[in-house]
Amino acid sequence: MTQTFMNWGMSHDWAWALATIAGILLIALPLMLGVAMIIYADRKIWAAMALRRGPNVVGPWGLLQSFADGLKVFLQETIIPSAANKGLFLIAPIITFTVALMAWAVLPFNSGAILADINVGLLYILAISSLGVYGTVIAGWSSNSKYPFFSAMRASAQMISYEVSIGFILICVVLWADSFNLKTIVEAQHKYALFGLFNGFVFNPLLFPMWVMFLISGMAETGRAPFDLTEAESELVAGYQTEYSSMSFALYWLGEYANVLLMCALNATLFWGGYLPPMNIDLIPWFDIPGVVWLLLKILFFFFIFSWVKATVPRYRYDQLMRLGWKVFLPVSLMFVVLVSGYLMFTRYGA
Repeated sequence: MTQTFMNWGMSHDWAWALATIAGILLIALPLMLGVAMIIYADRKIWAAMALRRGPNVVGPWGLLQSFADGLKVFLQETIIPSAANKGLFLIAPIITFTVALMAWAVLPFNSGAILADINVGLLYILAISSLGVYGTVIAGWSSNSKYPFFSAMRASAQMISYEVSIGFILICVVLWADSFNLKTIVEAQHKYALFGLFNGFVFNPLLFPMWVMFLISGMAETGRAPFDLTEAESELVAGYQTEYSSMSFALYWLGEYANVLLMCALNATLFWGGYLPPMNIDLIPWFDIPGVVWLLLKILFFFFIFSWVKATVPRYRYDQLMRLGWKVFLPVSLMFVVLVSGYLMFTRYGA
């Protein structure tokens, strides 16, 4: 894109800046539109599983319901509690929403479609996703209210606990792909395809348990049911965002769903071949379909799983949540780091 703008007569600096802005908008605008539509899809899936109809009034089949809700919160008054720390109170939802968008910069949508193709893309995502806890903690503390503060402490402990096991899971993927670059990780799933047919680390017996743990940890990391203890209505009203209204509340809502989409995209990218077709079969024109279509289909599949779990699985107790993270996922993921690294040393590197 930079070269295209330079061919139009721009200098390199201006062409690079304009190409970067265009790339950001090309990712951010469809993502925000996608967030609005998956909120609608989420409600429709819950309704179908509860034998209800869901949104069906605003627009054809209720498709405009999310936009009507967005307009409603936009027109509402932003109320700041009198005892709150006003500066931190207002910046907390901005942090949550901004961090949710920043992680998409390094995700490969196709072999050549990536905003920032950096060598440490996986480390970047791990670092950026870890910053999301600040928006939650600042919101709970700045509200100067007991229930949001309790919820913020729960959320920080929950996110930090599951990030530890996610880190060990990602180490297994990095060891097998021999790279932190997300595009290289996707291509490695084709290079090391099972029997040369199935693209994806999920078909590897050593990495399949890692995917199961990553999927569950992703639900806990994003605060989705059955791990939505930070928003337990019976104990904490509505959680850390109880005191928020209008667009401040909407930013948390959008940030939460953007994080859910990010976790779905990471499941697809790290374990299910990303933009690659599921199988290498010449009889079916898999590779004629654009990679971004495959990635989108996989993201939608994982989002359906997230919604399915939320609609059917009861909420964990907090002690069960922490026990699962520290006593099950952490030792198992650490054991698989040893198994994967040992297997690679004896097979790939001939130790």
